[in-house]
Amino acid sequence: MTAIRTVAPLRMALAAIAGIGCAQAPALAAGGEAAHIERQEWSFAGVGGQYDRNQLRRGFQVYKDVCASCHAIERVKFRNLVQPGGPQFDEEAVKALAAGWDNKITDGPNDDGEMFEREPKLSDKIKGPYKNEKEARSIQNGAYPPDLSLMTRARGVHTDASWYIHIPMMARDVLTGYAEGGADYVYALLIGYEEAPEGFHLAEGMNYNKYFPGNQIAMVPPIPEGGAVEYLENAGAKSSKEQNAKDVTAFLAWAADPSLNERKQLGWTVMFYLLITTLLLYFAKKKIWTRVKH
Repeated sequence: MTAIRTVAPLRMALAAIAGIGCAQAPALAAGGEAAHIERQEWSFAGVGGQYDRNQLRRGFQVYKDVCASCHAIERVKFRNLVQPGGPQFDEEAVKALAAGWDNKITDGPNDDGEMFEREPKLSDKIKGPYKNEKEARSIQNGAYPPDLSLMTRARGVHTDASWYIHIPMMARDVLTGYAEGGADYVYALLIGYEEAPEGFHLAEGMNYNKYFPGNQIAMVPPIPEGGAVEYLENAGAKSSKEQNAKDVTAFLAWAADPSLNERKQLGWTVMFYLLITTLLLYFAKKKIWTRVKH
């Protein structure tokens, strides 16, 4: 956990009024068209891709310092941060992290029949700051910051190409194993904040984002220019807005699919096994039928 240290924890009360998942908010209908989202290079992309452990560690730190002030990842438990295929932090470090986590666990009842709050354990979910949806909405002006556990699976890259263009595009995606549309979208969203162009009507309390549908989003820019956290020399990358965005996106991709490394490794093992089996069956058939006259 010491690979990264915080420069400026972004504890803004309105850091994610609508959150990443508010694409259908009525207030956005009056905006413009979203810009084209480019495909990014991801270590976990394709049929043989794997998560980069150092990137996942950096991404978790960005989540902790930037996103956790509003968003939970309740499908991830603290113990998952220790397991192979993920950030794979030291277990004692994760225990210390859980014990100092700002968002406590409501448990109980105790011997007096009352509920109480306690420090999280390895077996607990990584909760957000709100006890329930109503509390979140009361603080966030009616909006509910979404859980980010499955965000890279819940979002994707949209294209307006004609149907006859979609067919070869789909074939290409199948052949290359492309499944990173959600990651591409989340990354683009995080770096897509700009000043609204001249003549664009930006509603009160909204921010301009060229990649967001409607171009208006209530979430303030979560990552400032220069980055939100500073990486140490052995972290594997230098801090920047783009690097922070890419790292936290990779972490959220892992949160949505934590078994990716194991699944792909198993898949290649099975393919190798089937190849060997096919060859053995072929030579066995050839041996058996070699003396039979046709």
